[in-house]
Amino acid sequence: MKVLATNRKAYHDFEIKEKELAGIKLEGHEVKSAKLGQISLKGAYVVFYKGEPYLVGAHIPLYQHANSISRQNYDPERMRKLLMTKRQIIKWMTLKKTQKLVTVPLRVIEKNGLIKVEIALAKPLRKPDKRKKAKERAEKRKAEREGKLGW
Repeated sequence: MKVLATNRKAYHDFEIKEKELAGIKLEGHEVKSAKLGQISLKGAYVVFYKGEPYLVGAHIPLYQHANSISRQNYDPERMRKLLMTKRQIIKWMTLKKTQKLVTVPLRVIEKNGLIKVEIALAKPLRKPDKRKKAKERAEKRKAEREGKLGW
């Protein structure tokens, strides 16, 4: 399992509740570009449109050696369909509506030659929550450092 891209900002801006792997529907040259690690999840999110999940805002640039047909009218930030079972989709849509959560992509991985997206149901954090979380992390690091030094 090779990690191709991560969304570090998601861990900072959201409290992750539940994670799931989903396939992603890509064109051939997009797969080659993604496998080279030329994919960015910065500002990406997942929407449910007509009962199907779509990845919006993920940037996959055109593969350098793509043919001229692929180069015409290519949009690197187009909506890409996520592949999930009907049971998973229903579960995620109900959790999203009942608990007022958002769906964010966490990372893109290559698993058995296939490109997968790890998505998460998350609760947006407010500014005071972010400060509290950063303070807790700093205290934890300090305690670990003191423990290693034997003070």
